[in-house]
Amino acid sequence: MSRTSAKPKRRKAAGPALRYEHRPGRPLSRRVKTSVGDRLFGCLVLPGFVALLMPLVLFDMYWGHELWGDFAPAWPGGAYAFAGTVGALVPVVFFAWVAPLTRLNWKRSKRRSLAWVAASLPGLGACYLVAGVIATTVRPKRRRNWGADCYSHGGPCWVHVHYPWLWAVGLVATLVAAALLIILLVKLRREAPSTEPSTSEPAAAPTPRSPTGIAGRRPPA
Repeated sequence: MSRTSAKPKRRKAAGPALRYEHRPGRPLSRRVKTSVGDRLFGCLVLPGFVALLMPLVLFDMYWGHELWGDFAPAWPGGAYAFAGTVGALVPVVFFAWVAPLTRLNWKRSKRRSLAWVAASLPGLGACYLVAGVIATTVRPKRRRNWGADCYSHGGPCWVHVHYPWLWAVGLVATLVAAALLIILLVKLRREAPSTEPSTSEPAAAPTPRSPTGIAGRRPPA
């Protein structure tokens, strides 16, 4: 008998993966949307940071030396009392800025939300003012940059030489004012009337046959 050697047939290679083309009415992929949003956010970070920082730089440049060199010593109680006043204003102006923003609810009403945003702007301006006053006392990070401008009358180095405990007074005033503000808010919240709906069922209204509301029942003897 003759043997026939049949070679095994090779399997066909798998076809190429299916490619889905974008249709005109089909929304873009999430990856594309995310990349565009990230690029836009990256382009706005630097200008936004500069816009937020410029008021503090201008405040320090034009009013810093006059503020601590002339205005603060003439404050009732001197520069330390002025530092205590500025420190006490820190939590107050921060609360005035943040409190309206906690009332935002864009889904319920956009107009009211915009009104609350507008109400927070005075608090934001006050925060900038207080931050500018504090920033004028910050010395350069490197000691080699403590030049003649830093030690000039009203400069940051001049302030720390004449009032070495300025930062401690401001910090203590900030902590005390924050504690008093928290206590006041907690007290007002406890005294506010509760607006939760009552779980008890209302009494049944009296029927015409029973003016007292006890139809079919006899009063106890």
